[in-house]
Amino acid sequence: MIAANGEKLGVMPTDQAVALAEDIGLDLVEVSPKARPPVCRIMDYGKYKYQQRKKTSEAKKNAVSSLLKEVKFRPKTDVHDFNFKVDHIRRFLSEGHKVKVTIRFRGREVMHADRGTAVCKKIEKFVNEHALGNVEQMPRMEGKDMHMIIAPKPGARRQIKRPEHSVKGKAKAAAPIAGASAAAGAGAANGGAVDPVAAANEAVDAAVRDEASDS
Repeated sequence: MIAANGEKLGVMPTDQAVALAEDIGLDLVEVSPKARPPVCRIMDYGKYKYQQRKKTSEAKKNAVSSLLKEVKFRPKTDVHDFNFKVDHIRRFLSEGHKVKVTIRFRGREVMHADRGTAVCKKIEKFVNEHALGNVEQMPRMEGKDMHMIIAPKPGARRQIKRPEHSVKGKAKAAAPIAGASAAAGAGAANGGAVDPVAAANEAVDAAVRDEASDS
């Protein structure tokens, strides 16, 4: 018999133990039924069950189920698509998952495996720069595919901005649009019909002249 404060009360009749628990408003719980004699303890059984459920819930919450996520690339993946897929790699590693990078070759592309290796090195550089993970398996060919596996680093959960060259690309693409609008406005002011192709060509010529004057 064990008291609520952990004190060992020794062997006593069941009726006496039950009466002792009822006197202080608690329950008599058999904690070791296989012992001889069985071991009982005075406790708040409802509170005990709640604490057990809470411990189980915390254990499940802290358990990280790591999965292997695959992200596929091509040897000639364009900048926008590359940034989009690298962002997926960042998210998967931040969530504690391993990432399998697959470079898919078609036809004679398999003869240029160095292009796939170059893509893998760019991905590895991004992962290292942002301390997201480590390469667990270096790039290697399996049939017509090249594979590389990256494992996450502990504590890698953070917001990573996309590479700057993707933003610069958008800024450069916006300049001719503004020039074309200006050329179109000038044509309308002169009362003539506006040729969209001519307006676009004029905008490009203006951009070239501006770059020449700046240099």
